[in-house]
Amino acid sequence: MQVLTISSVERNQFIDITREVKEAVRACGLCDGACLIYVPHTTCGVTINENADPDVPADMLAHLSAVVPRRADFRHGEGNSDAHIKSSLVGCSALVPVRGGAPVLGTWQAIFLCEFDGPRTRRVQIQCLAASEGRGA
Repeated sequence: MQVLTISSVERNQFIDITREVKEAVRACGLCDGACLIYVPHTTCGVTINENADPDVPADMLAHLSAVVPRRADFRHGEGNSDAHIKSSLVGCSALVPVRGGAPVLGTWQAIFLCEFDGPRTRRVQIQCLAASEGRGA
């Protein structure tokens, strides 16, 4: 397993980690299979979305904040309940196919660490999964 260390600089932020994930897949030597990108944190997430237009991540963050505002009638006392909810909505992992030693992404796709309680330093775990050579039924 490869572990990336990613630092955010804002409370809510999408950080493009595509390059780092590609390097981790290359380092594990996987030719064909999949890679699991997982964050072991309860106030951030991982998503795949467009990276060509910076308005896309900005719009996503704005609308997540509109749906789950920071200041609401939460019972959780740490002041980051919105971050927990946003993390659950986005999810803490993504599974990406790997072919020819590289993650297979669409033309405009990127892999983002989604920070909802920053600034913080986060761990992103990359697990390479080899394709099985099983027989068909």
